[in-house]
Amino acid sequence: MDNSAPTQILLVDDEPTLREPLAEYLTGQGFVVTQSESAASARSALNEMTPDIVLLDIMMPGEDGLSLCRHLVETRQLPVIFLTARGEPTDRIVGLELGADDYIVKPFEPRELVARIRTVLRRVSRGAQPQSATQDWHYDFEGWLLDPLKRRLTDPEGVIIPISTAEFRLLRAFLDSPRAVLDRDRLLDLVQGRTAHLFDRAVDNQISRLRRKIEADTRNPQFIQTVRGGGYRFAATVKRVAPAPGDGR
Repeated sequence: MDNSAPTQILLVDDEPTLREPLAEYLTGQGFVVTQSESAASARSALNEMTPDIVLLDIMMPGEDGLSLCRHLVETRQLPVIFLTARGEPTDRIVGLELGADDYIVKPFEPRELVARIRTVLRRVSRGAQPQSATQDWHYDFEGWLLDPLKRRLTDPEGVIIPISTAEFRLLRAFLDSPRAVLDRDRLLDLVQGRTAHLFDRAVDNQISRLRRKIEADTRNPQFIQTVRGGGYRFAATVKRVAPAPGDGR
C-alpha cells in the first residue's frame, strides 16, 4: 500500500440503506470508497482497480460473500473484513478459516469499523515490509520454496501451490521458528491478530488446510507436527536461499 495515497476501500453490500451511508461516513474519514451491490459487481470493479481492503457482506443474492472472500484471498491476496448480521461463533470461524482478517457483526459502530480497518492495514503493511536484506531470500524446506515477497509457494516439482493470506502467515510463522513449539495463542496473533482470540478452532482448521497442501500423508505429517498440550512444531530443516537469477515462476 502506498502510504502517501488515500486508502482505497471496496465496500460490497446489497443493502443500499447500509452501504450508502457507510460509504459517505468512510469518505468523510479520508478513505476512497468504491461501492458494489453484489459479488458480480465487485468482480467487475476489481478489473478496474486494486483496493487496499475489502469490506464484504456475507448474505447477498447470487454469489455470497464467503465465495467471494475465498477468491479474494487466494487470487488477489487482499485483506478482507466481513460485515454481516451472522454473528454465531460457527459463522465467525468459517469466515476466519477462509482467510478474512476480521469479522464485524451488524449493527456496528462506524468508529469501531474505522479503527479495525486501520488495525488490519497496519498488520498487513508490517507483514509486507522487508525486515532485513535477507528478506529477498526464499525459504527452502525439503525442496519446497516459499517466496515471502511474492507470497508464492512452490512444491519440489516446481508447481505453484495456491495459498490464502492466512495460510501464508501460518507457514511463514513456522518457517521463521523451525522446530520450536508454537502454541495456539502465538499462532492466532501471527495469523489473525487478537480479533480471533476466541476462536482457537480457527488455528486447528487452518493447520489442517495447510497440511493438505504440503504433506504427503496428513495422518502422519512430516512437517507440521502436533505437540500434545503444547501446540504445533515445524519439524523440517529450513534454509534461506537466494532466488535463482531471473526467477519468474
